[in-house]
Amino acid sequence: MTAPLKVKLKPGDTIGILGGGQLGRMLAMAAARLGLRCHVFSPDPDSPAFDVVLNATCAEYADVEALELFANDVDVITYEFENVPSAAAMVLGARRPVLPDRKILETTQDRLAEKDFVKRLGIGTADYADVSSAASLWAAISRIGLPAVLKTRRFGYDGKGQAIIRAGDDPDRIWDDLGTKSAILEAFIPFQCEISVIAARSADGHVECFDVTENEHRDHILKISRAPANISDALASEARAVAEKIASALNYVGVLAVEMFVVQCEAGPKVLVNEIAPRVHNSGHWTLDGASISQFEQHIRAIAGWPLGKPVRHGPVTMTNLIGDDINDYEQWLTIPGATIHLYGKGAPRPGRKMGHVTQVSAREK
Repeated sequence: MTAPLKVKLKPGDTIGILGGGQLGRMLAMAAARLGLRCHVFSPDPDSPAFDVVLNATCAEYADVEALELFANDVDVITYEFENVPSAAAMVLGARRPVLPDRKILETTQDRLAEKDFVKRLGIGTADYADVSSAASLWAAISRIGLPAVLKTRRFGYDGKGQAIIRAGDDPDRIWDDLGTKSAILEAFIPFQCEISVIAARSADGHVECFDVTENEHRDHILKISRAPANISDALASEARAVAEKIASALNYVGVLAVEMFVVQCEAGPKVLVNEIAPRVHNSGHWTLDGASISQFEQHIRAIAGWPLGKPVRHGPVTMTNLIGDDINDYEQWLTIPGATIHLYGKGAPRPGRKMGHVTQVSAREK
């Protein structure tokens, strides 16, 4: 990876954010506390991030003129989602620093490229194979076995763009239903638990990791995160070392999340990398109220060229996502001591739509 661009912002400078969802909203709020302005670019007129910034551009990512005007109004550009169109990133990168570097997206936007990258670092993953046709799917199944997970190589999240193939299923039908010519088959991992590490890296190579988080998914969507994860100190150190190695190999600037499986082996438990998210991440929302610095402020500091903070957890923390109709019960959370509710200002709830989250910090462990 190329060396990251050197950026040094001062209070009053402007950060451009691509994407106007809840992550962009919370990034802008963190920047405002540090005296930095934000300009959000999003094609969605109902973007919740628009509500918390003075300047916003509502335009398509293919609108070159809008992109150029946006770039002229900011000092550095970042993004809240990893599927930034490469053409838009190229237009912006020619005018302003884009952090994390847009070339990192070439790796993280493609599940096969990402797995190959992790494997080259000597880090464990599930067994996997490139799949481009029904015939190659059958060949991959023959090598990897069943059950296995078939995923599109690009544009999948929250369980979208993937299907589990079990013994007795019809792989040809599943391939047709996925509707792609570019996929990856991964061995199904009988994991003990799912964990993630939120890591921040500055342009000078300094890395700070938050405590390892244990994640619970429902219907393929993150529902609950708990920090610290219920794993041994040795395994937690291994997980943080994996995240730091990935961030350093990417020459990353900003916050990233590394999702991992904890699996039991003859020699004891170990971690396997599942996915890399080159951005602030849902499983790091607990840091807003549960740590001395949030993942959002850490990201802003990194891309601004400011020193990273040392994250200190305030105690055991639980983060609960409010998904769909969960938002209708928001008032009950307001009555619970120690609970802090974050509502994203979105419109009508829909099944699977993240509407907000709640953090609960307990007394520190003895």
